[in-house]
Amino acid sequence: MNRPIIRLYGFVVLLFALLVAFTSRWTIFDAASLRANPLNARTLLEQQRVARGPIVAADGTVLAHSPRGSEGTYERSYPTGEEFAHAIGYSYINFGSTGLERFRNAELDGRSGTNLQTILDQLQGKKPRGDKVITTLNPAAQQVANGALAGKRGAVVALDPRTGAVTVMASTPGYDPNALRSAAGARQLEHEETGSSPPRKSRVNRSVQFGYAPGSTFKVVTATAAIDTGAFAPESTVDGRDLVPISGVPLQNDEHASYGQISLTQALAKSVNTAWAQVAEKLGKSTIARYMERFGFDKKPQLDYPAEEMSASGEYAHGRLVAPTSGVVDVGRMGIGQDKLQVTALQMAEVAAAVAGHGKLMAPHLTDRIVDPEGRTVLTIAPRVQAVVMKPSTAAAVTSMMVAVVNEGTGTPAQIPGVQVAGKTGTAETLPATAINNVWFIAFAPANEPRVAIAATLQGVPGFGAAFAAPIAKQVMERLLK
Repeated sequence: MNRPIIRLYGFVVLLFALLVAFTSRWTIFDAASLRANPLNARTLLEQQRVARGPIVAADGTVLAHSPRGSEGTYERSYPTGEEFAHAIGYSYINFGSTGLERFRNAELDGRSGTNLQTILDQLQGKKPRGDKVITTLNPAAQQVANGALAGKRGAVVALDPRTGAVTVMASTPGYDPNALRSAAGARQLEHEETGSSPPRKSRVNRSVQFGYAPGSTFKVVTATAAIDTGAFAPESTVDGRDLVPISGVPLQNDEHASYGQISLTQALAKSVNTAWAQVAEKLGKSTIARYMERFGFDKKPQLDYPAEEMSASGEYAHGRLVAPTSGVVDVGRMGIGQDKLQVTALQMAEVAAAVAGHGKLMAPHLTDRIVDPEGRTVLTIAPRVQAVVMKPSTAAAVTSMMVAVVNEGTGTPAQIPGVQVAGKTGTAETLPATAINNVWFIAFAPANEPRVAIAATLQGVPGFGAAFAAPIAKQVMERLLK
């Protein structure tokens, strides 16, 4: 055959291959990213005609659904209003999507199958319908948590330590996602968020975003490192005197209490700052850092939730996350939950869950399963071990120490009749020389066979974790244990 003809034929074949490649890129390979582009108005208009799948609680309560309007279009509605706003988020054409709505968008929009399957469905005249997302959330306990927070700035997260299922995710102040259905409602919500001092920031999910100093709840992390490495035992004697120099600066105990020589268990029960700061100094930054990593610090949570809507817990300097081994870190004060620590409620719930889980931390998850429009389960979230944090013997020892906190120490307000609770209080001073603090309580119950692990926190309250956060955690645990 003539060489020029062969070259021309090859050139035509190459052009045809390039044409197929480029058209396939947008119609098949990169179709998902094209649909997800916020500038793609066609996709937004298409979404109005898709029966987006519902999101329901563990007991079947509808948390989000899409009623059909008079013109054949669908719009999102949230029957429970503020109750689950932060966990579920919202999905609107004009405002985008957040929370679980965003993370599970492909399934909810009926686009979780392959692009080829989508094309075949279109050729067969099948209208896209979204899958149902069934969550692990407990409406009764969520209502208790929101009521107990009573509009204060704070959060509650409860987990099943056996599986990692998130049963409660409450954050206040809250907002009603239904307000975003109209421009007037959106403007009113914006005014409410910015018109107060300090700003309400009601759309911030305090369960997983930003963070506060954990105070003495972090001593559970230090205790785990101390016992798991064999450097200390629960009965080890430590120095509980007041005003012990830590990094060259005297550290004081609450109300300047001085305990002298005290066991490690009693140091946790009484939350003795100087004792635990010295323990942290003896362990050193590298050891503390290793156990922080196992608990999940210094990286974003492994939760089925948008990564950009979550914060990593750890040491922060000048607004940036720094390694616990950094030269700017005061390991003694970090070991008692002070220094530069900023943590979320989810992270501290995971600390409690790891101890409750006999040393294993299960990956947290909000989704239980996904069911297609025909009622078939297409995805089940199986429990998954995120990390082995400590030996089972260490978990047992730390559990006994946390039980002492509730039975005879600072955590007595969390006692539940007939149920043994293991917990730890935390108070972080926010305004020096005042009684305004960020307060915490972490716990799990029953201590011998844990079914609930929890963290409760409040920002800027006039008191201590025992008085404010422990009763909240108690109420939620009581509800979950029924």
